Amino acid sequence: MKFENTEVFNFVGALRGMRLPLQSGAKADSHYCTPNECIMCPRSSGKDTNNPFHWEPCCGEDISWTPYRIGNNDMDLAQRLVKASNPHDKFLRQVLVSMDITASLAWWKQMDQYRVGVVTDSQSTMHTLSKFPITMNNFETCDYNGSLLVYDREPYKENFTVDDIWEEIINHCETLRQRYNETKDIRYWKELIRLLPESYLQTRTWTGNYSILRNIIRQRSGHKMVEWQIFINHCKQMPYAKELLFYKGE
Repeated sequence: MKFENTEVFNFVGALRGMRLPLQSGAKADSHYCTPNECIMCPRSSGKDTNNPFHWEPCCGEDISWTPYRIGNNDMDLAQRLVKASNPHDKFLRQVLVSMDITASLAWWKQMDQYRVGVVTDSQSTMHTLSKFPITMNNFETCDYNGSLLVYDREPYKENFTVDDIWEEIINHCETLRQRYNETKDIRYWKELIRLLPESYLQTRTWTGNYSILRNIIRQRSGHKMVEWQIFINHCKQMPYAKELLFYKGE
């Protein structure tokens, strides 16, 4: 599983709208960093620090820094609304998130349950599956155990493992791919699609918001599919994750 091009934006609009119901805009105290503040930040690269419409990671995989600072007054109100839950925390729907996620089809099938306010644009299996050799690198292996013993008694082959099964699966899929490219007979392509394991990796550009991420964190923590914990760990690196995404009302 892989995450690339993560962006988080529109804290400004979300917090401005948060104060509209009680017309308490005079109490707002959030602000953009000044250039000097950004230069002083030990994690700042100085990139795009004056651009209010773009947030960019500044320190390798660390995506915890943002040029917009939420003030104490605004954070206090935001956390009270988050603690009150739906519909009071609806300002979280306006904190937008976009990222490229490479994950298995099995994980995407579960992720597709979170559809409200979500847009995805995906790599096309139909158009790209036949273009490249099929190897183990095309499949999700984050908790793979190839040495797991499947059969250890007669009449089966002794020490038959998960690795043996995958070798056969990949050989069959690659054979069908090659036959389709040689003959252009759509039947080979259809059987390849039919046999393709759900662990096949697909990249999608996913756009959602903090409200959806908060629901995912609450509902998928401890899930037996290890990809969900990997996803949640990625969320921990987002701006104000501890204060908003993972806040439990302490």
